[in-house]
Amino acid sequence: MQNQKMHLPFYEVTPEMTTDTLLQDFETIARIIRARRATRHFLSDSIPDGLLDQLIELARWAPSGYNLQPTHFVAVTDPFVREALLRPCLNQVQIREAAAVVVLTADRNVARNHFEDMLRMEREADCMTPAYEALLRWTIPLAFSHGPIGLGWLWKATLLPVVRMFRAVPELPAVHLRFWLAKQTSLCAMNLMLAAEAAGLASIPMEGFDESRIRKVLRIPRSQVVVLVVAIGYPAPAPSRKTRLPLDRILHRNGW
Repeated sequence: MQNQKMHLPFYEVTPEMTTDTLLQDFETIARIIRARRATRHFLSDSIPDGLLDQLIELARWAPSGYNLQPTHFVAVTDPFVREALLRPCLNQVQIREAAAVVVLTADRNVARNHFEDMLRMEREADCMTPAYEALLRWTIPLAFSHGPIGLGWLWKATLLPVVRMFRAVPELPAVHLRFWLAKQTSLCAMNLMLAAEAAGLASIPMEGFDESRIRKVLRIPRSQVVVLVVAIGYPAPAPSRKTRLPLDRILHRNGW
């Protein structure tokens, strides 16, 4: 992506992107995906100024349900703050060694905080039809509202299994909000790690942490769910090989 396009409110594939160009892009992203690995030790080298922001800029272009974009990023480069995060992250040395630690959180109140802004941006970018906007205005309150005194999720959790006896019904974020938020934020985390790999950096996603202690160190509001911690930096020398199960063991065509 060109730097001049990175801060536009929308991005589109342009006609000059020929088949040959797209094939070259495919080969590049295939190489990056295969090369990325979880790195457990980092060099002390710092990340160039501005590069971390560029990685997070790319991370936020990941898809999200209803385009609500619930993910927030807490970028930690101060070595004293990283040291304070060491115990909440169960003394995993990557926190101390990596030049940056990005804590990815998700907004519990994203429907209230982002919905109207998202609709406005979509209209300005001519990305949304009036019919789809009307559908979202009906769907979002149903999917996210907890109703009076926060108990709206209870009747939804009770009613959904009954309704499913007669028709297909998706899971509602109001019932399993943390699960829904974790899915959205994990997509951003993958973008972040692939962007880091493309920039010559290494990364590791970390789930082993004490959420309440991370929240305290970084002053993260309780309205945010801490989903993942990603350490980013230049890798220390180590074997670059990694393995995966064979494709035919996990690929199921047209059914299980």
